[in-house]
Order: sequence, then structure tokens, then C-alpha cells
Amino acid sequence: MSEACNSCSAAGSCTQDSCSSEPKLTDAQKASHIDKVIAIMSGKGGVGKSSVTGMIAVSLMRQGFKVGILDADITGPSIPKIFGVSGKAGVSKTGILAPQSRGGIKVMSLNLMIETEDDPVILRGPLITQIVNQFYTEVIWGDLDYLLIDLPPGTGDVPITVFQSLPIDGVVMVTSPQSLANMVVRKAIKMVRNYKPPIYGLVENMAYVQCSDCNHRIEVFGKPQGREEAERTSIPFLGELPLDPALATLSDAGHIEDYQSPIFDEIAKRLAEEVRKHSGEKLA
Repeated sequence: MSEACNSCSAAGSCTQDSCSSEPKLTDAQKASHIDKVIAIMSGKGGVGKSSVTGMIAVSLMRQGFKVGILDADITGPSIPKIFGVSGKAGVSKTGILAPQSRGGIKVMSLNLMIETEDDPVILRGPLITQIVNQFYTEVIWGDLDYLLIDLPPGTGDVPITVFQSLPIDGVVMVTSPQSLANMVVRKAIKMVRNYKPPIYGLVENMAYVQCSDCNHRIEVFGKPQGREEAERTSIPFLGELPLDPALATLSDAGHIEDYQSPIFDEIAKRLAEEVRKHSGEKLA
């Protein structure tokens, strides 16, 4: 596959004879400039990947970056809810208008295109992957430093489409302390390596609970294994996160941007460093 194919929405489904070497850009793509596209992946459901995606976006925004989130979990979207983004996405002659959170993070999700947020999305794989492609090619993202793609669990249709069709610069893996979660995450890591984008690092979520009275650390799901797992799979360890009821409360209220966490901020800084390192840029 040529370098030009990386940003083509038909990559992986065409042949050399049926496609020119230069992909045709949509009007929405011509109106957008996205510096880095990062997939947030776990392979395993229930590890809090969407919360991690949301808080990485918030932390990057606080560092002065322009950020967007493409919610690729088509049948189980949660990004609009935690950011308090409601209503329907607008449409112009150029493309779909990505709504913004209160803090200015652009968001696109199927929940912004259906009547009510709890309507089920009952679609087969080909339609789901088509929607994911359209969220990249038909949405006017404008100028972004980072577009984060919140992937669904598993290593099936949507991740395949994302890695084959979208110009992914790198991946962040999310896990939790259970051995089962790490086993499934290793499957996802091996999948990513089949498609060659660098893995910027691993985040271990729900590693512990901090007692609000005595500050005692309680490891609810067993001893954290994130650092060891990162070493085992030869990827950077970005950090471990607590299970914090305050984050859950603010997310349920659509106010994730009000959550303050120096731990998330440090993880976002490490991520930005890894991105610069892989881009060949000098660190500040």
C-alpha cells in the first residue's frame, strides 16, 4: 500500500488498477487540518477507555492544544454524554459540523445524529464501518493538533477499518489490573503491530481507590500490573489511574471537563512527549 493510501477512505478495499495514487479529498477534509490522529484502544470492554479518552483530551486542551474526539464506538457511544454535548450535529454544504464541548473540544458521535440518546443502534458491520469512515472524511474538524479516536472493544470490524483506512499516527492502550484484561489487551497490541502504527504507551486505569479519610490505597482489582505489562510488551508506561467516584459523578453530569487530576495531566504530557519523539521533533 502506498503512502498516499494511508489517508484514503477506500484503503484496503481497492486495487492498484481501480485507484489513482493520490486519494481524493472531500470538501470537509479540505476544510480541516489534523496534525496527529491517535487511536485509544483496549481490546477489553469495561476498563474505562472512554473516560481515559475524555480526560486525555481535556488534559491536552489544558496544555493549549486543539483537540477533537471521534467516537468510533458506534453501538455504545458515551463521549457526548460525559462532555455534556447534546442535540444533533449540524450540516453544511461542506460537511458535518462537529459540535464543541464547553471547553472547546470538538466531538463527533452517532449519538449526535439520532433522535434520543438512548435509542439503540442496530446495524451490521459494513454500515458501522462506513459511519466511522464518514466521521473522518465528512466531518469538518477544522484545525486540530490531536484527533483522538475512541475505539470499541475487540479487534473486529471497526479497529480494522480505522487502521486500514485512517491515517493513524499512533495508539494508546488502556488496561486495568486484572490478568484477564491484560491478556485481552495483549491481543490488541499484537493487532496494532500488524498494522505498524507506533504504540505511544499503556495506561492502567482503575489501579486503586484512595480512601478520602485516611488516604489509604485500596487495590480493588488486585495488584496493578501496568508497568510490568508495558515492559513485557516493550511499550512505554504512561501511568496508572485511580478509580475515582468524583470522575464518575462529573461524567454522569456531563461535566468531565471540570475534573481536576494532576495524574491525568502528567499522562497527557508523557503522551505528547512520545508523539514528538516518534515525529522526530525536539522535546522542549
